[in-house]
Amino acid sequence: MSKKKKKRREKNQIQYFDYGLLIIVIMLLAFGLVMLYSTSAYNATLRFDDPTHYVKRQLAAMAIGFVGMGFFIKVNYRVWRVFTYPLCIGAFALCVLVIFAGNAKYGQSRWFSVAGINVQPSEIAKIAVILLMAMMCQRFYRDFKGLTIIKLFVGLAIYCAPILYNNMSTAVIIMGIAFIMVFVASPELKTFVALAFLAFAGGVAVIAFGQGYRSTRIDVWKNPELYDEGYQTLQGLYAIGSGGLFGKGLGESFQKGFVPEAQNDMIFSIICEELGIFGAICVIVIYILLLWRLMIIAINAKERYGSFLCIGIMAHLALQVILNIGVVTNTIPNTGITLPFISYGGSALVILMSEMGLALSVSKGIEPK
Repeated sequence: MSKKKKKRREKNQIQYFDYGLLIIVIMLLAFGLVMLYSTSAYNATLRFDDPTHYVKRQLAAMAIGFVGMGFFIKVNYRVWRVFTYPLCIGAFALCVLVIFAGNAKYGQSRWFSVAGINVQPSEIAKIAVILLMAMMCQRFYRDFKGLTIIKLFVGLAIYCAPILYNNMSTAVIIMGIAFIMVFVASPELKTFVALAFLAFAGGVAVIAFGQGYRSTRIDVWKNPELYDEGYQTLQGLYAIGSGGLFGKGLGESFQKGFVPEAQNDMIFSIICEELGIFGAICVIVIYILLLWRLMIIAINAKERYGSFLCIGIMAHLALQVILNIGVVTNTIPNTGITLPFISYGGSALVILMSEMGLALSVSKGIEPK
């Protein structure tokens, strides 16, 4: 067979693409819009005289997210190795700059306002760290030694310092993503046990000797009824408790008028109230299916770099879902983490959709077993 015919035949072969992952993401986005309208319409009417205010802004972010997803799907994922270090440096610089020049909200400066759109640099740092760790894990696969691992995480701790200053929960997620990725790449179990202990001790030190609001959150977590800051937690728990097995019905939530910023990190409590335990379990199952599709891509990726990219994205999603549901159910202290694809938030949504595009780029051409 001639080279021209061979190339033509390869070009005409149907390339694998994980439509299952794409469908699950679209399902979550559609469900998120419905729940966002149901949750925010009342407060949006009071504050902006427009019940669709938050939905419109979310749709605008979603449109940008689809552009980002399409771009990452189209571009070969291997290209991003070249841009990893500049992206990491840029994200770090923005995380430092936002402390001094960002928009302050609830006493914390975490956003830049660009043409009326809030941009959170720490969200960019998440995808930058995933790209960086995928490259490191490919390079040192099964060769990560104790000292190398410790040096790596010391460097990451320094990198996360400006994020930790005003957004501890995001810093925890970034370190958690790196921990999971390196754990998969390395057989050094004792080192990871030591790192987990050090991370716990460091977290306790930050809470004990850092900014006062962090230690207050621990007190609120233990006894929310004794503090004004526990109002949101209590209202969220009332919403969950009143939902029962099948909920009050879509749009019938009573607590959405009392849960502060219910459209953000507390939206899961309104899902429980309106759709009940059954609806909440269905949402969790959809997230599990999403993680399963990512795992399939990671297992069957053509090279370790693509595999570790998917592992990093899996870790990001899993950590964020677990932390959000943990906060809403008061299993862990309040951290302000949003529920992926469902909660209101432009930067987080665009980054998550871009990550899905990256995973779908890895899926192109794989041969699932």
